Amino acid sequence: MLAMDGTNPPETVAINAASAALALSDVPWNGPIGAVRLGLIDNELVVNPTRKDLEKSSLNLVVTATKSNLVVMLEGSADIILQQDLLKAIKLGTKEAQHIVRGIEKLQKDHGKMKREYETPPQLEQSIIDAIKSLSTMKIREILSDRTHDKISRDVAIAELRQTVLNQLRDTEVDVNQLSDGFNTHLRTIFRDMIFETDTRCDGRHLDELRNISCQVSLYEPLHGSALFQRGQTQVLCTVAFDSPDSALKMDTLTMLSSGIKEKSFFLHYEFPSYATGEVGRTGAPGRREAGHGALAERGLVPVVPHAPYTVRLTAEVLESNGSSSMASVCGGSLALLDAGLALSAPAAGVAIGLVTRRNETGIDDYRILTDLLGIEDYMGDMDFKMAGTKKGITALQADIKIPGLPLKIVMESVQKACDAKSKIIDIMNQCIDKPRQSHKDNMPVIEEIEVEVHKRSKLVGVGGANLKKLYVETGVQVTPIDETKYSIFAPSRAALDEARARIAAWLASERAPELEFGAVYRARVVDVRDAGVLVTLYPGMAPALVHNSQLDHRKIMHPSVLGLDVGSELQVKYFGRDPVSGQVRLSRKVLTSPPPGVVRKLDKS
Repeated sequence: MLAMDGTNPPETVAINAASAALALSDVPWNGPIGAVRLGLIDNELVVNPTRKDLEKSSLNLVVTATKSNLVVMLEGSADIILQQDLLKAIKLGTKEAQHIVRGIEKLQKDHGKMKREYETPPQLEQSIIDAIKSLSTMKIREILSDRTHDKISRDVAIAELRQTVLNQLRDTEVDVNQLSDGFNTHLRTIFRDMIFETDTRCDGRHLDELRNISCQVSLYEPLHGSALFQRGQTQVLCTVAFDSPDSALKMDTLTMLSSGIKEKSFFLHYEFPSYATGEVGRTGAPGRREAGHGALAERGLVPVVPHAPYTVRLTAEVLESNGSSSMASVCGGSLALLDAGLALSAPAAGVAIGLVTRRNETGIDDYRILTDLLGIEDYMGDMDFKMAGTKKGITALQADIKIPGLPLKIVMESVQKACDAKSKIIDIMNQCIDKPRQSHKDNMPVIEEIEVEVHKRSKLVGVGGANLKKLYVETGVQVTPIDETKYSIFAPSRAALDEARARIAAWLASERAPELEFGAVYRARVVDVRDAGVLVTLYPGMAPALVHNSQLDHRKIMHPSVLGLDVGSELQVKYFGRDPVSGQVRLSRKVLTSPPPGVVRKLDKS
């Protein structure tokens, strides 16, 4: 980012700038591409909406396409947009992207460099390829046809076969990495051919069939909400925790300018530990995968989450993964939020759609769309199209396309398959829980307001905020000022609130102060002497009040000691009520003393 006007979102500009730079360079590629953003305001599609437009828009979709109306990337969120509206937006975005593509092509023609020659890596000799096929074809088909295999056992069987083939071909002078790549290419070809031949996938499912789904809620009583969602060998544990409004994330300047959002009070923490795929690895800060998948799952749930007085933290921990853990996080997150008692506008679910194609020189010759993608189908296939939403509409989508572009016909079919699948998933989820939990748990957080007189604020807060800090550390209760007299109390439970109430009442409790009459004269006792004046009390137990130097005498004095005042001294003061802002007592000694006589100067008659 070099500059930002706070009006136009920068993402599509960045995509188009990168596309133009690559087109002008000598780097060989299949571009250019063009990106546009689509909004939907009052049922009208808006191309490249401004930030203010997006605040009123029910759609925020980025469409990236190349020439011939081929879609390269889709990324977006929506406020439960209807399927037909989304399809119209994709079509319009693809059409508008063609203007950008043609503009970049003209720029390239006028100012672009000559593209360098692309050097293809050395290919295996046909005899080696034939040897790999003869040694492995039957065994690969046998492994991929065995319905008893799960992810781990299938991967192990393929790895053992690969090693056997490499060992038998080790006598050749071909590099072992090339041999491994040749085996993987052959494996991918057979995997895809078997889907075309039988319309059946390696786990025995038909093209439109979902994996077995199971749901559980209320797994842990101490948690505000919890759910376990399992789809095949993908398993996600979701937990919900309510926190204080002060825990909302204050957004950085760039995000505020681009989105208009100043703080964020709903979080989805997506965690993908190494053990989810049977591996051992370092556990640390979220990586690119976790950040991206977590953001997608969060976008899928945000439109259905109601505004709550709390900060809502939803954690989705992937316990086992075999495809589309981010969409399983949407399903599990929806269940956990309902278990926590949040009144979602509708249950949400997500599903991943895959694709295998056969290509010729002109484009795609044949294809199969796969519902509820497996991990191996993602790796071997041509698309990972994730979509989340309710039964009524769509809340988020992301298309990872691995071929040089996808025709609109296939995009439309994929959207339809995803909508059908998520409706089936929601029906299964509703059998587990279909409405918010009505009975609140004992440990649910509580928020209430209290009023504290202005002059008692110091007793509540304590020196340097010590009272409130101690209250938070020992009870978890947070006290936040609302205005001059009102405070908000957030307690993690009803018991914590009762304890906090008792403590606050003790801090504020004191002997009933005598009623002071405005304009009356009282005898005050000095309890401290400072450079700015003296601190005095009018009655036992009173908080010391300052009589400023300017109110001690008509003459200008720099220190109270010039008047002979010391700790224990007594003086008469007049009471003028309390300051309306600070609540401090206003006292004056000066008004009770006579001003000094004027100095008479003799005039020189000469």
